[in-house]
Amino acid sequence: MTDNNVQTHASRTPPASAIPAATLVIMRRSDSEGPDEILMVKRSNTMAFAAGAVVFPGGRIDPDDYLVAAQHGFAEGDVEGAARVAALRETLEETGLAVGWPTLADTEADEVRRALLAEERLSDILSARGDQLALDALVPFARWCPNFKEARTFDTRFFAVEAPPHGHELTVEAAEHSHIFWASARATLMMADRGEVSIIFPTRRNLERLAQVNDFASFSFHAADYPVELVTPWIEERGGEPHLCIPGHLGYPVTSEPFERVRRG
Repeated sequence: MTDNNVQTHASRTPPASAIPAATLVIMRRSDSEGPDEILMVKRSNTMAFAAGAVVFPGGRIDPDDYLVAAQHGFAEGDVEGAARVAALRETLEETGLAVGWPTLADTEADEVRRALLAEERLSDILSARGDQLALDALVPFARWCPNFKEARTFDTRFFAVEAPPHGHELTVEAAEHSHIFWASARATLMMADRGEVSIIFPTRRNLERLAQVNDFASFSFHAADYPVELVTPWIEERGGEPHLCIPGHLGYPVTSEPFERVRRG
């Protein structure tokens, strides 16, 4: 038994229709001396993709992100560099937190955010200010491209970064999100298990991976131990029940889930 909307084998290349995207796991020390907290946003119930789900900040890569990456030493058209830029830009747009922008003061972040939301180009903003982004501060650790026919297909690169100091209140961009909060990976998983929040399959698997360590430094070492390979979940029978599966060699402690429990997108 299989589901016609999900592929039945792993894939090494994304489909041609996949939308390049990036997401950012931002980690900060907990005031209670527990595991690092992670910045999470809840998507609006009106969104076409992952409506109502709790996710990491991020979004699709824009053409200007490639230009900014090239201005920071990446090759022209380098999607890895553009993904780093997109992760930082989308985080600022969605939450008001300027990650990887050490020369942007708290008092300036809201003005730059409003300019980006008004579709002013990041490359122009950086040029006018004479600023450079700290793209090397991001730790790459995953690449996911779930190919579910009923949802948009995103080829998403995942990065982790340590939260910068900030004193201003973070707020969601209301057109896409309804809520923002900090919580450890373990705490968010517990909230999901209690039914307090909803998380899609890739977010759950990555929260489980993050929950194996206590802080950003430890996760950076963990990430370095595993290759970043394309993760395209597939479905297979296990114990007479269809499971959604991912590879077992990429650092994930849980690599399958009964298909009927999966929230896909």
